[in-house]
Amino acid sequence: MLTIGQLAAYAGVTVRAIRHYHQRGLLAEPARDSSGYRSYEADAVVDLIRIKTLSGAGVPLARVEELLNAEPEQFSEAIAQIDEALTAKIRDLTDHRRSLAELNGGESLFLPAEFVDYLDQLRAFGVSPRTIRLERDGWILLVAGAPRQATELLRQKSADLQNTELRALYLAYDRSFDWDPTDPRLEELANTVVSFVEHRPEKTSAVQATPKSEQDETAIAVALLSSDIGNSSPSWDRLTELCRYKLEAGHS
Repeated sequence: MLTIGQLAAYAGVTVRAIRHYHQRGLLAEPARDSSGYRSYEADAVVDLIRIKTLSGAGVPLARVEELLNAEPEQFSEAIAQIDEALTAKIRDLTDHRRSLAELNGGESLFLPAEFVDYLDQLRAFGVSPRTIRLERDGWILLVAGAPRQATELLRQKSADLQNTELRALYLAYDRSFDWDPTDPRLEELANTVVSFVEHRPEKTSAVQATPKSEQDETAIAVALLSSDIGNSSPSWDRLTELCRYKLEAGHS
């Protein structure tokens, strides 16, 4: 006769596992002796080892009882079903691991390579992570809604950023996000922007060269992006207002 502790040690499981098997009805509970302790016989050792072996092989506890009492043919069929289920689970887990690995690709998971290269270029120029996020989200929307126009616009912006004066404006605009809307530097920056725009050589824009249907799709994408309250700040709103006023005044 064995105590529950001796049974656990003999079969190589924990006392807690034995109690769990009792609760699941997999291992019969023996009667308690006069001292209130359970005493196990040899057949309990055999049953426990069988339960442990099946469970260790991946058989769900819900099916262990079925296999313990199955005839050889039924046992083989059940094992085949369990193997098939485990194979499917392994396949799903492998797919999940592949998806997780792809997430390490970061932006390349959502955007074509040339767009990712452009964002890396912005980082190299010193653009803030916040503005890069806004650029990234904007490109994701544009690529989804109007891929041809997005590609043309990207090439135009990449070429524009080779202009050191425009790049300096971009960085100044980026830094102005956190300025107070009454900061006098906004007025200076607006004057610089307007001067640059007014003296910039005319060229056909990607928008003008794009069919009306794609322009509409892009407008929707931009509207969606702009609806995010985190995409602007009081200083940026003020800067936009100043630039618009100065440009309108210059053409009136």
